[in-house]
Amino acid sequence: MASSIEIEKMFPVYKVESDSIISMFGDITFGYELTLPEIFTLSISEYESFHQAWIKAIKVLPKHSIFHKQDWYLEDQYKADFISNYKSSNALSGFLSGASERFFNERPFLKHRCYLFLSKKPEGRRTANSAFSNLFRRSIVPPQILKESFIGDFKDKANQFARILIDSGFIKMTRLAADELAGTTGKPGILERYCYLLNDSEQATIRDISLKDEIKIGTQSCQLFSLSEVETLPSLCGSRINFDKYSTDKTKCSIGFASPLGGLLNCNHIFNQYIFIDDATQTLKQLEAKRLRLQSLSAYSRENAIGRDATHDFLNEAISQQRLPIKAHFNILAWTDKSEQKNELKTLVSAAMAQIDATPKQETDGAPQIWWAGLPGNEAEFPVNDTFDTFAEQACCFLNLETSYKSSLSPFGVRLGDRLSGKPLHVDISDEPMRLGICTNRNKIILGPTGSGKSFFTNHMVRSYYEQGTHILLVDVGHSYKGLCEMVGGYYFTFDEANPIRFNPFYISKGASLDTEKKESLKSLILALWKKEDEVLERPEYVALSNALQGYYAKIASDNSLFPCFNTFYEYLKTEFTLELKADNVKEKHFDLDNLLYVLKPFYQDGEFGYLLNATENLELLSERFIVFELDNIKDHPILFPVVTLIIMETFISKMRRLKGIRKMILIEEAWKAIAKEGMAEYIKYLFKTVRKHFGEAVVVTQEVEDIISSEVIKETIINNSDCKILLDQSKYQNKFDTIQNLLGLTDKEKVQILSINKANDPKRKYKEVFISLGGQLSKVYRTEVSSEEYLAYTTEESEKLKVQQYTLKYGSIQKGIAALASELTTK
Repeated sequence: MASSIEIEKMFPVYKVESDSIISMFGDITFGYELTLPEIFTLSISEYESFHQAWIKAIKVLPKHSIFHKQDWYLEDQYKADFISNYKSSNALSGFLSGASERFFNERPFLKHRCYLFLSKKPEGRRTANSAFSNLFRRSIVPPQILKESFIGDFKDKANQFARILIDSGFIKMTRLAADELAGTTGKPGILERYCYLLNDSEQATIRDISLKDEIKIGTQSCQLFSLSEVETLPSLCGSRINFDKYSTDKTKCSIGFASPLGGLLNCNHIFNQYIFIDDATQTLKQLEAKRLRLQSLSAYSRENAIGRDATHDFLNEAISQQRLPIKAHFNILAWTDKSEQKNELKTLVSAAMAQIDATPKQETDGAPQIWWAGLPGNEAEFPVNDTFDTFAEQACCFLNLETSYKSSLSPFGVRLGDRLSGKPLHVDISDEPMRLGICTNRNKIILGPTGSGKSFFTNHMVRSYYEQGTHILLVDVGHSYKGLCEMVGGYYFTFDEANPIRFNPFYISKGASLDTEKKESLKSLILALWKKEDEVLERPEYVALSNALQGYYAKIASDNSLFPCFNTFYEYLKTEFTLELKADNVKEKHFDLDNLLYVLKPFYQDGEFGYLLNATENLELLSERFIVFELDNIKDHPILFPVVTLIIMETFISKMRRLKGIRKMILIEEAWKAIAKEGMAEYIKYLFKTVRKHFGEAVVVTQEVEDIISSEVIKETIINNSDCKILLDQSKYQNKFDTIQNLLGLTDKEKVQILSINKANDPKRKYKEVFISLGGQLSKVYRTEVSSEEYLAYTTEESEKLKVQQYTLKYGSIQKGIAALASELTTK
C-alpha cells in the first residue's frame, strides 16, 4: 500500500483537460495519432519531400518545446471471422471463404500505432538530468500558474506544425481527445497503456512495476537501447536507405532511414524519437564558450583539438546555412514475457541498429529515468545528459516514416496479403479508386509470363468478385477456370467432338421483347455467317434482314408451340418470308434469299454445324452470374470462332445494358489475341470505352507485351482505358524492362516495385507476389496467399487438376472432393 501511495505522489501528470496533458510543473502537451505512408510505397524523391516537411514543421515550434514521436509495435495475431463466413455454410463460395479464414487464423503480425506529443515548458523551467528526475521526488509543486496566452500561443504553433505535415500529402493527423489520453472506465488511455504496456484492445489492467536491476512491468521484462551519444551514431544519414532484399543491379528499393528500427524490427517494442528545441541563440553562445575552452586546452590533448574543430564546424554550419540547433535522443524499449528470449531481444535490436550503421547503448542505470520520461506529458523530465547536439535536418533522418499495409474500408474488394507478414488485407481495386478520383474506370490489364501465378491471381480475383454479387463472363484458352466454374455452379461452354459447343442466340426470356439491341446483334451474327469479311452489306439486304427478324418474332409471339432457335428461323425464311418477298416484289439483285439460305444451311438441323445455334439448355445467360467460354479447340476454326466470339460479345453487351445497378465483368484471357485477328478489335475497343458507364469492367490477361504491341487498336484501347495495371513476376525481363515501362506508362517507382516481386519470399510459406498500380498514383506489391482448398480450386497444374477430378468423382461433388484432398495435403 505504501508503494502505491508513493507512485501516486510521483505521477507527473496533474490532469488531462481540454484534450491536453498538464504536468505537475505546468508543462502542457498536445497528443496526436498519425497515419504514415505504407512501407515500400514511396519513391526516392518522395522520401526527400517527406523529410523536408518534417524539418519545416519542427522549425515552426517555439523555443522550450519538445517533439516526441512514439511508435508502438505490438505482436498480434489475425483473428478469423468464422461467424460471418459460415452464415451460409452450404454455399460453395462460403466454403472457400471459411477455408481462407481457417488458414489465416492466428497469423502473427506487428500491429503499429504512431503517436506524436508536442510539449511546451514554461519559461524558467529547470532542465532535468539523470540525477534530478521527478521519479525520485517525494512531492511536486507547480512552479507557476499557467496563463491563458501560454496555452493559446502554443496551440497556434502546434496547429501550424500539423498543417505543414498534413499539406505535405504524406501524413494524416488526428488530435487525441481526453478519453484517449486518460482512458475511460472500460478502455485504457495512452497514459495507462504506456505505464503497463497494454495493447489498445486490452482491458485496463494494473501491473506491478519494478525498476530494480531491470525494468519489469508485470511479467514483461524490458530492455532499453538508446542512441544518445555522437560516437554511436552513423557517420552518414539521410531520408532513406536501400532495402537490399528487394533491390536489383539496376533498381534500388528504398525504405525510410529509420525503418529497420520500426516495422522491420520483429518484436514488441516502442521506438521513441525526441527532439528538444531550446533557445537557439543561447545554445550557440554555449557552444561558442565550449569552443574557446577546447581551444585553450587543445595543446594538451589531441581529443580537445578534434573537439574544438568539430564545434567550430558546427557553429559555422549553423550560422552560414541557417540551421536550427537542437538536442535529440532516440531509444527502443523492447520487451518479452519469455525469459529465454531476453538475449534474442538484444540481438534483434543490435542487428536493426547495425543496418543504419549505428551502435546501440543498452541502458542500465539510466533506464528508469529515460523510460519514465517517455510517459506522454512528462517529456520535459527527459535527462538532458542523455541527449546529443545536432541540427533538425539530421535529427529528422531518424524519424520513422512508414507504417504497415492497411485494409481498405470499402465494403467491396479482394483479399490479398501484407508483404512482410502475410496478414490478410481487404483491398479495393475497383470502387474506392474511382470514388477518390485516382481512377476514371475500373478496367484492368493483367500481365505475367507463364509460371508467374497470373491465372492463379486472376482466379482469386474473379472468385472474390463473384462472391460479392458480380456477373462474370470469362473468355479463356487453356481451361484455367474450369475448377472455379464448377465450384460456383456456373455455365462452362467448351468444344469437343462428343459434346460440341452449343448456343441459342435467338432465345428471348419470357416477358422480354425483341429490342433494337437484340435485333442488331442477330443481324451481325447472320451477316458473319453469310458474308465474307471484305464483302459489303447493301442497304436492301439490311432492310430485308430487319423485316425477317421482325416477322419471325411476331410469329413466335402468336404461336406458343414454336421454340425460338436457328432451326425455326431458317424454316421461317424458307416459307413465310419467301412469300413476303414475292408479295413485295423484291428483286433478287436487291436481296438474294436463295443465296442466304444456301450459305446458312450448314447451321440448320443435321447440317455440319447444326448443333451450334440450336441449344435447348443453358439459355438464361442474362441471369447466369458465372459463364466461361473456353475457346481452346476452336480458336483457329474459320467458321466456329467468329460465330462464338459474336455470341460472347452479344451476351456481355446484353448484360451490360440490361442489368441496371449490378456489377458486371468481362475477362478475356489469351483468347483476345485470336479475337483481335478476326476483326473483333472494334468490339473490344467499344467495351473498354463504354463498360464503365454501365457499372462494369473489362479485364484483359496476357503473357507478353509484344502481344499488345502487335495490334494497334488493342494497344491503344487496352492501355489507355485501363487505369488498373496488374503485373506479376517480370524478373526474366529485368534487362529489357524499359520497353514494358514505356508501353504501360509506368513510373520509376513502379519499376522498382515490379522488379522487387518475389525477391525475398518467406521460404516457409507458399505464395507469389503481385504488383497493382491504380491510375499511376497508388501502387503496391501484395502477396497472393491462399488456403489449400482455394489452391485446389484455382490450380492450373495438370496433375493437380486430375487429382481434383478424381476426388470429385469419389466424393460426389467438387466441394467434398477438394475438402478431402486438402485435408490429406494438410496432414502430410
